[in-house]
Amino acid sequence: MTTPTLPLLSLSQDEQQIITALRSDLLSHRFRLELLDSYFNGEQLVRDLGISIPPQLKTLHTVIGWPRIGVEALEQRLDLEAFRWADGADSADLQEIADANDLFDEASLAHLDALTYGREYVTVGSPDEADAPSIITFESPMDMTLAWDARLRMPLAALRECQDKWDYGLSPEERLVSLYLPNQTVQAVETNSGWVVLDRDEHNLGMVPVLRMANRQRTADRIGRSEITPEVMSITDAACRRLMGIEVAAEFFGAPQRYILGASESAFQDAEGNAKSAWDTYIGRVLALERDEDGNVPTVGAFTAHDPSGQTKIIDLYARIMATQLGLPPHMLGYTSDNPASADAIRSSEGMLVKKAERRIRRFSATYRDMMRLALWVRDGEPPEKSRRIETVWRNPATPTIAAQTDAAVKMVQAGILPADGDVVLEMAGLTEDQRARVATERRRARGADMVRQLTQRAAPAEPDDQDEPDGDPDV
Repeated sequence: MTTPTLPLLSLSQDEQQIITALRSDLLSHRFRLELLDSYFNGEQLVRDLGISIPPQLKTLHTVIGWPRIGVEALEQRLDLEAFRWADGADSADLQEIADANDLFDEASLAHLDALTYGREYVTVGSPDEADAPSIITFESPMDMTLAWDARLRMPLAALRECQDKWDYGLSPEERLVSLYLPNQTVQAVETNSGWVVLDRDEHNLGMVPVLRMANRQRTADRIGRSEITPEVMSITDAACRRLMGIEVAAEFFGAPQRYILGASESAFQDAEGNAKSAWDTYIGRVLALERDEDGNVPTVGAFTAHDPSGQTKIIDLYARIMATQLGLPPHMLGYTSDNPASADAIRSSEGMLVKKAERRIRRFSATYRDMMRLALWVRDGEPPEKSRRIETVWRNPATPTIAAQTDAAVKMVQAGILPADGDVVLEMAGLTEDQRARVATERRRARGADMVRQLTQRAAPAEPDDQDEPDGDPDV
């Protein structure tokens, strides 16, 4: 007779198999993710051919932060500002969830990870207190993975392996994992005696409360790809090697070599007859040389110093190639021409970067909409109506001038396309969500003051007209 296993105290066999499969997938991608992280942080090991660099300079490390510049330039144009209902209803419930989870600040971190690693994960959990907003967290792909159903376009299961063990007092040998299943979320720890369940959150949603924010997806690759492509890595390594060559040349050929012809041995000795070192001889500002036996003065000259301009031209070439790969204007990577570009030319060169930002906004917006619907579902116990659509508000990824935005908004109002007091006009003028809310408040205050003024004028008694008083006593 077998003893039944208590589900709240241990993992089932199926759950253990899911954890094993997902953890294998997590470990299989970790090396690639660490490589991308090293290029972003400038910590990659540059492959050296071992020809031009002497052994004494093997430890010299040159860094070019082009991958980080490319990723951050794109991320800086992805500013999430607000969530709202598309039907114009009050969005206080969406704003409450966003503020409770600090979503607008955390979103920038999620975007940075998604662009660097190719993906980021979003989890939605039950609140600790009743009637509190759902808990939304962003998780790095270094710690989390999921099994994906390509046909349904939804996860089957997800796993997060926690690195912070202080909350549970675990030893270094123990592993804390969170297993996300369609109807429950399990937190367990692996000990020497097996798996021990710490908590089970039975949400009964019928779906895994985990979403994937993927970058550069393809139909055959839903996982996503990083902005740090193999081409970017190759050009970065080539530029780092070129910088290394400049450093080596500066050590050996930065100071021009001198030569002296026809000098006697005493010219290289000090006053006591001891031979001077090579450095003392080189740095001597005045070389006092005697004539030889025939009365000829020794010939003194210097070889041409090393000119690094050839190397810098090659680095400029790499910068232009890298700008094409990252979709950046060349001046963002330090490449400048003799003729400075005009403002219109600079905005035109940012066209590819702006279009990339717009595509990322479209892709990430779908993840954010599903995230907010899932958060409402977890909080209320039932999903929102499908007819009610959630909109995500982003800041304009382009760089138009304030004058151009205002002019476009004014022309739309003058043409009768938009009402002058509408929120869309304020959005077109470039005002942020907070600024538009303040404008709406000021408009309501102005309308209220105007209404009070009108009511006061109507309630005031009319002044009598000047008429002739009747004869006799005016008091009668």
